Amino acid sequence: MQGFLPGAGSSAAPPARHGGNLAQAAEQLNCRPGQILDASASLVPFGPPLALRAALLAAPLRPYPDRDHNRLRRALARHHGLDSGQVLPGNGAAELFTWAARDAAATGCSLLPAPGFADYQRALACWGGAWSHWSLPLRWSGPGPQAFPPGHGEAGQEGLGAGALWITNPHNPTGQLWSRASLEPLLERFALVICDEAFLSLVPGGEAQSLIPLVARHPNLVVVRSLTKLFAIAGLRLGYAVADPQRLARWAAWRDPWPVNSLAGAVGEIALEQGRWIRRVQTWVGAEGPWLGQRLAELPGLVPQPSAANFLLVRGERGGQPWSLEPLRLALAHRHRILLRDCRSFNGLDASWLRLGLQDRRGNRRLLRALRQELG
Repeated sequence: MQGFLPGAGSSAAPPARHGGNLAQAAEQLNCRPGQILDASASLVPFGPPLALRAALLAAPLRPYPDRDHNRLRRALARHHGLDSGQVLPGNGAAELFTWAARDAAATGCSLLPAPGFADYQRALACWGGAWSHWSLPLRWSGPGPQAFPPGHGEAGQEGLGAGALWITNPHNPTGQLWSRASLEPLLERFALVICDEAFLSLVPGGEAQSLIPLVARHPNLVVVRSLTKLFAIAGLRLGYAVADPQRLARWAAWRDPWPVNSLAGAVGEIALEQGRWIRRVQTWVGAEGPWLGQRLAELPGLVPQPSAANFLLVRGERGGQPWSLEPLRLALAHRHRILLRDCRSFNGLDASWLRLGLQDRRGNRRLLRALRQELG
């Protein structure tokens, strides 16, 4: 591997829990944030929509926000055909995970599929919650809906219907899309099921697999959504939970007042009305993901996995054996100002894995040029 940084690949530095720390990266690389191609975070590479920018300019700043977020709740509920009591906006999905974890900790041991998003463990640790991991198979047939793997009730569970299960659909970091039909039986096996659908609205045809239509019949189900990835508004911090109204009323009583500011609220009120934008994003994911995956597969030592989401999980492999991609990640950062997601924070993955957030075609070509140079 010629050209890699001397000493690169050391595992001394702890893996980042999240991607997208652009300000810190720019400081470390001694450049402006705008010079960095950030493929460590899985955000839409264009936008936000003009209508959302206009809503930001018109948002009232002097008065306090509506503490109950009534207009925002009604807008989100209308989009999904729900009652507003079944929807609770949050300061990003991360805040809502914290309250979901409080319920999960009281329920018993949480089962966390691995690899999986480390923020669930962060949220459970807030309340002294216990968890155990169940390992997902890391090979699957394609980007379309998959059956949730068997054996999901075995690890860390003492009996049928005991404990909480956390699932992500599509799964992070693998990009596997689970079918609703295969997930529904889980609602009878666990006292609480928390389904993170942060990326589902970006997936072409993904809404057909959402568990939101099941919430009314299953008070033990919580679905968490994010608006930041779909609309490129991560700086605003906006997500929402769909669940039983009594559960959400309890969460609202626990948390600090005004968790959603007026700017985020104004954007959220009209965000899901942007059907043309949503179709544009889904078209981009459906086209750019296979295009980039095919070209990555042509590079020596890289094995991209099929993904339904706007990111690709890539394994370093030579002669059928894994090899560390940490030197490659560091080289792309320091020599090309391209950030890739370190996957060591995902339980069950090591330095032989990287996650790449899809870019527009120009950004993906820049990424491929850098990879060819470093791997050549």
